[in-house]
Amino acid sequence: MSVNIVLCGVGGQGTVLASKLTAAAAMKKGIAVKSAETIGMAQRGGSVFSHLRVGEDALTPMIKSGEADLIIGFEPAETVRMMPFLRKGGAVITSDRPVMPVTAALKGSDYSGAEMVDYLRQLEAKGDISRLVIVDTEKASMDVGSPKAVNMILLGAAARAGMLGEISIEDIREAMIAKVKPQFVEMNNKALEYVEI
Repeated sequence: MSVNIVLCGVGGQGTVLASKLTAAAAMKKGIAVKSAETIGMAQRGGSVFSHLRVGEDALTPMIKSGEADLIIGFEPAETVRMMPFLRKGGAVITSDRPVMPVTAALKGSDYSGAEMVDYLRQLEAKGDISRLVIVDTEKASMDVGSPKAVNMILLGAAARAGMLGEISIEDIREAMIAKVKPQFVEMNNKALEYVEI
């Protein structure tokens, strides 16, 4: 049985890398994987999301509406935007730290992300989300030593929670060591271990 995962965020957050590491970890274990990415018009600040289907019965990369088992959201509004993909009773791991879209900044919006997090909590209370993990990624990034570690912090949380199917935190670690520059391995290891679940 496949695990359907949607990863979403904005350009520059490492969404695509997190998807590629998960896919690489699956392939190394001999698990079939299909993936597709959509990158926003602006490389930095534009919407980015990946569909990742892990398992033998994953025949196509795209996840239909209402079929994702997990959403890993790097930005709260992007997480909410992807909610139509989540199956009823699916799980969500999200950052609580907003990245204000350029259009909102130009309009002088006061978007804080809190309303998005509140909405996700309401969905959990109604039973639409079976498990909601909200990570204070601003504090986590400071503790780990880099704002660029958000992707590994959230991926580590998903792996620790057993939300990636057969893919463990060790599998993600091996894929990360193989794909990132040696000078970033220690920081990314710290990020993977950051969230206690």
